[in-house]
Amino acid sequence: MATLRELKGRIGSVASSEKITGAMKMISSAKMHKAEGALRRLLPFRDCVQTIIANLLSSDAAVSSPLTERREPQRVTIVVFGSDDGLCGAYNVNIFKQLTAHLVGLRENYGNEITIEIIPVGKKMLKAVAKIADARTVIVAAPEGVTSKSDGDAVKDFAACLRSRFLDGGTDRVDLLGMTYHTAGRQTCGVVRYLPLDPADLGAGEASGRPYLFEPDAAGIFDTVLPMFLLARMQESFAQNRASEQAARVMAMQSANDNAKKLLEQLQLEYNKLRQQSITTELLDIVGGQVRD
Repeated sequence: MATLRELKGRIGSVASSEKITGAMKMISSAKMHKAEGALRRLLPFRDCVQTIIANLLSSDAAVSSPLTERREPQRVTIVVFGSDDGLCGAYNVNIFKQLTAHLVGLRENYGNEITIEIIPVGKKMLKAVAKIADARTVIVAAPEGVTSKSDGDAVKDFAACLRSRFLDGGTDRVDLLGMTYHTAGRQTCGVVRYLPLDPADLGAGEASGRPYLFEPDAAGIFDTVLPMFLLARMQESFAQNRASEQAARVMAMQSANDNAKKLLEQLQLEYNKLRQQSITTELLDIVGGQVRD
């Protein structure tokens, strides 16, 4: 049985842990709201570009692009978004499970001989996918200068690199796999096809229905806005990943804080019982001594 001193030490340790997890929850919550705001600021640009594309597709002008060209996949690239830091619960585990299921689906659709290149974003995800790499069909390529916290020029260069590889024939398809942020308590994991662009996604914007005069020409504008749409989608994926990661960390810290409170209550109850027993024993010893006298 633990002594009063040992219990008092455990109570102090658990109380400190409760304060730490509470502080970490507050920090993660602030970061989540910041990432959520960044995500909201990205969406109007994406929607505007998508509306321009919808107007182009709804017009009589003939537009096409190599970025929409579909070919039989021999090499598929999967960009997997994870985290660089820990303490976010099962966040990376759930993404890795989705990745495993996606690999099985690709092999069922295109055969076991298909070459799959995995580009992990985040140190934790890089460590996880390194376990499933082999020399022939699954290749893991860590992106240089890109982390789960990247934004601005780093994301722009990363998107341009993927686009160039697709146009040069280095890959036949690019998928983005990661979390989608809905609310602080709900995030879903899924796969989005990044390249080639799906005409259904391009026409998902709301065309105005008014006649447009395109200058210099519709095809030139189409070739210009498609890379902008790809960049917007990549920026959104990074922002979704950051917001989802912080939301998962908030939930993990909340769970840890609740567990610390329960453990603290149990230890305090045990301490009080043991202290009462000690007092009772001392009283009995005093009373017994007086009776003998």
